[in-house]
Amino acid sequence: MTEGTISVMVVDDHPIWRDGVARDLSENGFDVRATAADGPAAVRIARTVRPSVVLMDLNLGTTSGVEATREITTALPETKVLVLSASGEHSDVLEAVKAGASGYLMKSASVVELVDAVRRTAAGDPVFTAGLAGLVLGEYRRMADAPEGGTEPPRLTERETDVLRFVAKGLTARQIAERLVLSHRTVENHVQSTLRKLQLHNRVELARYAIEHGLDED
Repeated sequence: MTEGTISVMVVDDHPIWRDGVARDLSENGFDVRATAADGPAAVRIARTVRPSVVLMDLNLGTTSGVEATREITTALPETKVLVLSASGEHSDVLEAVKAGASGYLMKSASVVELVDAVRRTAAGDPVFTAGLAGLVLGEYRRMADAPEGGTEPPRLTERETDVLRFVAKGLTARQIAERLVLSHRTVENHVQSTLRKLQLHNRVELARYAIEHGLDED
């Protein structure tokens, strides 16, 4: 997927910030389809323009970016939400992820970091500002501490497990291909095969599964 094909919507209640982010993305080749100033407008407009990625602020005045995230990801499963927030509070990060956000980026990020984060989010990769990824990993590991019902996990090949381990570490398919000396297509095939075996839907869920099973650890 090239940047020119990635459509985005920017949601923020501060017009100067909102317009600035939209301008930065447009100048870097993204298709900025819409902006919104509050949660209800974001949900309504997203249903119409169906962007690939929604950049979502959490503090939208009287409305909640978390609830807007939940509604958008429920109504539009193909649309990814990347939170762009000034808050690094652990509770905010975890609530956003639980609501369906694919990633969480601090507003202190540079334009280069923002562009890379939007591109990776559109590709299905979980993206987090440094320091926040560990928080999310720890939470999913804690949630997985209590085993369910003793069902036997699906059997993955050694190569599928290798790929899954790198997915958990946040590497892109191309980076994984370089690490394992495989073609990009072969890595994608392993990812799709693993998704089918685990009955998961996307790379974000795949990363969560890997984290829950400790595959992000060396």
